[in-house]
Amino acid sequence: MTEPARVTREQLRIYLVTDAQLCRGRSLEDVVAAAIRGGVTCIQLREKTASTRHVFALAQALHQVAQRAGIPFVVNDRLDIALACAAEGLHLGQGDLPVSEARRLLPERTFIGLSVESFADLEAAATLDVDYLGISPLFATPTKADTQAPWGLDGLRLARTRTRLPLVAIGGIHPDIAARTFAAGADGVAVVSAICAADDPEAAARQLARSARATAGHPQ
Repeated sequence: MTEPARVTREQLRIYLVTDAQLCRGRSLEDVVAAAIRGGVTCIQLREKTASTRHVFALAQALHQVAQRAGIPFVVNDRLDIALACAAEGLHLGQGDLPVSEARRLLPERTFIGLSVESFADLEAAATLDVDYLGISPLFATPTKADTQAPWGLDGLRLARTRTRLPLVAIGGIHPDIAARTFAAGADGVAVVSAICAADDPEAAARQLARSARATAGHPQ
């Protein structure tokens, strides 16, 4: 009997990655709550410059917001924070803790996402116990400055043919390009500034959600 997925494609559909510095003086909790009202389906806490204590406090607060909405909460990179706040997911990059070690230490129910920056990364991921792959970056963006060359939509289409894992595209995605990203094979779109820096985070999330619904029949 097949084990149920730790995370579903639908849960990964509109994926918000946080950046408090882009929130224009608004609290991260308020921006996340507004984004959820607009249709965000997954929240990832990614605050690389904050202290461990501050990240933990944010994780506790945002996890509560996500739990009230019934959507998964993911911690970027920090296994210790993910464990401490009982996050539903952990997201790792190519330079982070090896997936095998994270899986050994995490509860079985916790899902793991992995950023892939090249076809070599994609091929290597086939041997790892991960639940989804982050196609990173799809387009060039200041929030993903430490990565390899962008995949582009053609690269995403080719990646879709090489794995059955859910694909979440991140990097330079905004509402006008989201529909084309889904059509190229993404199961989800992850955004940072498109929501965090928006004049109206709820409206921005709703616009992305409309793009997802308009392409609900995209290739899987």
